[in-house]
Amino acid sequence: MLNAFLNLNKPTGITAHDCISQVRKLVNQKKVGHSGTLDPMATGVLPIALGNCTRLLRFLPAGKAYKATVRFGITTNTDDTEGEILRQQSCPDLKLKDIEQLLPQFQGTIQQRPPAFSAIQVNGVRLYDLARAGLPVEAPIRTVEVYKIAVLGWRSSDFPELDLEISCGTGTYIRAIARDLGEILGCGATLSGLERTFSNGFAIANSTTFAEIAQTTDQEYKSLIAPDVALQNLEIIDLIPDSAKRWMQGQILNSDQFINQFINQESEDFLPNNYRRVYSQSQFLGIGEVQDQQRLAPVVVLPVTIKP
Repeated sequence: MLNAFLNLNKPTGITAHDCISQVRKLVNQKKVGHSGTLDPMATGVLPIALGNCTRLLRFLPAGKAYKATVRFGITTNTDDTEGEILRQQSCPDLKLKDIEQLLPQFQGTIQQRPPAFSAIQVNGVRLYDLARAGLPVEAPIRTVEVYKIAVLGWRSSDFPELDLEISCGTGTYIRAIARDLGEILGCGATLSGLERTFSNGFAIANSTTFAEIAQTTDQEYKSLIAPDVALQNLEIIDLIPDSAKRWMQGQILNSDQFINQFINQESEDFLPNNYRRVYSQSQFLGIGEVQDQQRLAPVVVLPVTIKP
């Protein structure tokens, strides 16, 4: 069984679930998962976990980046061009300068109303199930982080299009930014294109396609990413073999058993109740949690054999 990550470049027209199904067939194993979702229209980075790495998905670094295209003069029920058109009015007089002065409103810590067609659950029901059933949808307002929003391109026409570069935190809906921008301008807008260029530490420049995975032979997948390489956002604890064996058996180690094995323990980033990559003799063992700088508890223990 393969135990690694894949940086998949998702094509348009399929769901993240479809991607998992295809990867399962290509690598011939059932245990496959993904981090974050992408709408069928969207393309770009979709982090894939194989085998035991599915247990490590939640420890990947945060942060996402997109290239988005917003089309003005059109509103839809899904806030992208895949949905039903609700209103359409040409706006040939719309100017880029009118939009640029509004963009700072969408940067920083902002309040956002997710699209009605989204996977968010309200009372245990996903919003898109309510929307598809024709039921009223009240998406809860959420606080999200947008680190950067910048103009990449502008095309004037009856239905002008704006290309944006957006860096943001988890849970941010780019479709909602397009919709809200159109609402403020009074002409309406929807998302007409989306590419995720970065997600959870994976960049589009290093991504791989289904075709590239299919061309490999004998399971020599050059695009595989070792689990500990993908988790370099976490500091390291290196245990001596005896302590490592006890930790892998589920024991919590006291400070006298591991404190001298910290790497960068004097770093300002060292915080109590934080996760660490755990090693023994250069072998990655899993994820541990440092509790009150006094104990190391096992969180995810990988099925590996400690070297003698």
